Amino acid sequence: MALLLDKLLFLSLLIFIVDPSRSAVYKPPNVERLTDRFGHVSVNQGFSRAFGGSNIRATNNGSTAELILNKSSGSGLVSKNKYHYGFFSSAIKLPAGFTSGVVVAFYLSNADIFPHNHDEIDFELLGHEKRREWVLQTNIYGNGSVKTGREEKFYLWFDPTLQFHQYSILWNSHHTVFLVDNVPVREVIHNDAISSVYPSKPMSVYATIWDGSEWATRGGKYPVNYKYAPFVASFGGMEIEGCIMHPMDSAALCSKSDLSSLDPVEGEEFVKLSKQQIIGLEWARGKHMFYSYCKDTSRYKLLPPECNTK
Repeated sequence: MALLLDKLLFLSLLIFIVDPSRSAVYKPPNVERLTDRFGHVSVNQGFSRAFGGSNIRATNNGSTAELILNKSSGSGLVSKNKYHYGFFSSAIKLPAGFTSGVVVAFYLSNADIFPHNHDEIDFELLGHEKRREWVLQTNIYGNGSVKTGREEKFYLWFDPTLQFHQYSILWNSHHTVFLVDNVPVREVIHNDAISSVYPSKPMSVYATIWDGSEWATRGGKYPVNYKYAPFVASFGGMEIEGCIMHPMDSAALCSKSDLSSLDPVEGEEFVKLSKQQIIGLEWARGKHMFYSYCKDTSRYKLLPPECNTK
């Protein structure tokens, strides 16, 4: 009997280890911390209220904020400036409990000034019908190419409801990189195959929480259950470093940062990933990515051209 119990215990531990949908399964590799290179911007300093003003609570004297979703509304922040390119990061703590249909997003967009051909770079965190299994979705498109969804989805290697974790976007003319706790999870290289739909116009930075019942959790199978409201997402540790768009100038005339004599985001050291970052990228994609549009042949009979390039 004792031997049987030992075997059952071993099998249960084995299932836990190999199941990528569970939290804290794998320890991420050591990577350089891009977030240490740039200073923090308080929410009050860098952002304005975009919508749901009564559902936004400033905390820590305006350095952080809580965004709330309830039956009346979601809520969101928008950066006071628009950027030609840059490094954008936020520490986010997600709502705990039953969160199906809830979407927490940190993203770049210019839909307000280019409604018919806008660009967007998205981190979307999708609530789940189970308690811990938030899903991370990334997406990117340019020039209004919304009909071609370029989503990739990941299970996180931690419980995102227990403490803050950093979600970062590096966007320049060379590539766009999505990072979680400084670990690259996706790199979109700007090459000929994707050039026509690569984000190229100035964008604002957004932080939002909203009702995505129609699609967010298992294709809309599980809508938001407001019995568990309010849903509160906490945002802090904001970092914004990039080329600010000046309303009177159409060209990217950027004020260089004092951090370096080189442009800190478009410069030579940000042209490609380091060896350490490539290891992190391969780890995240090999162990935690469970969906990529480039593998979805049922959705795309002819895959988008960038899927066929290395």
